[in-house]
Amino acid sequence: MTALAGIFAAILHFAGALKSTPLLAALPFDLTAVAAMALLVVLPLPALASDWHADPLIALPLGACGALWLWLVLAGAWSPSTGILAAKLQDVVLLGPVMLAAGLAIAAQDRALAHCANAVLAIGAVVAASIAWGLATDRIVLGGLPGASPDQTRVQYQIAGLAIASAAALAAVRAAEAPRVFPRLLWLGFAFGLSAVVLLPGGRAALLALALALATAPAIALWRSARRGLAMLWPAAVLLATAAVLAMVLADPPLATGLRTLERLSEGEVAQSSGRLPLWRAAAEKGGEAMPWGLGTGGFTVAAGHGERRGLYPHNHLLEAMAEGGLPGLVLWLIAFGGGGLAAVRLGAQATVARAARVAALALPVALSIMVSTDLGNRMAWFALGLALGLGLRAEPRHVPALRQAGL
Repeated sequence: MTALAGIFAAILHFAGALKSTPLLAALPFDLTAVAAMALLVVLPLPALASDWHADPLIALPLGACGALWLWLVLAGAWSPSTGILAAKLQDVVLLGPVMLAAGLAIAAQDRALAHCANAVLAIGAVVAASIAWGLATDRIVLGGLPGASPDQTRVQYQIAGLAIASAAALAAVRAAEAPRVFPRLLWLGFAFGLSAVVLLPGGRAALLALALALATAPAIALWRSARRGLAMLWPAAVLLATAAVLAMVLADPPLATGLRTLERLSEGEVAQSSGRLPLWRAAAEKGGEAMPWGLGTGGFTVAAGHGERRGLYPHNHLLEAMAEGGLPGLVLWLIAFGGGGLAAVRLGAQATVARAARVAALALPVALSIMVSTDLGNRMAWFALGLALGLGLRAEPRHVPALRQAGL
């Protein structure tokens, strides 16, 4: 059951990426709903059969999460939105706690986390192969097929890029852990192949997420394994390689032909061309005008003149919490996510090498994404926060014979 919990958690986390593949796009059921139901069935069983130990460091971020959910419900009372408010509260207050708890439970159990990481490796490979094959055979059209929703298509490829970024980082972690040269080279080759596919779909945030996760997660494994020299050289090598590719493309734009991610990078100023800069500016201005209580949950798009269009959220969790939740929302978000990140750094130094490196590979791409995309209702953000804080939890299976002897 523990292994199944890890696998279903990985499928739920990256269900959007899997649904972007031609093979799974035509499923007669919602993969997200099925994975969620399966996880709810199998996750409680190993959890109930374990003894749980929590580090005090996670108490404050978890408390801030609960207070943030409550405050967003209260802030809905003065929101000018109706449609976005209802949908967003459902995602934040109902789905958010479940995903946070799932992340906590998966990270707390070594076997569940290992199977979750292995499943993400497989998901990344499937998604990468599907994108490459689909583009080669014209079964995938960047920008979407005629009649397709542009917003939905863009989001699908963003999530696909995040899945590939996590998988590439996990493959590099496996290379760092490999005891022999040949498997190490195989895992490095796998990581390199996945990294190359990130250049195809057009997700610039995914490229940054790849660089962040690929530079950090293997370095953690190397540092904690007492290979300090390699640990310091690895991030520098990743960042230099990324910078070299970008420099070549910016110097000679035709080199990016066919690589949509690099083509978009050569288009000009990234924040402006993506539409994020105007949204960030509007969130800061409207949020400042509505201080100290904010615009109300889901109220940003209406206040900014976009109407009930949830897709035009601020594209930055911090700005969104400030604009819609005011000063209380900003403070609670900083304690929940910012404090959770700081707690994860400290807890990761005490956790096993495998746990720390795998949580970093799974959580860091999403951590970057919430600063340039997604809103507070995104389930991936809450699951990633749960994984990070799960480093402060330990689930140890109960020894059944000992319990029987004790009369329990």
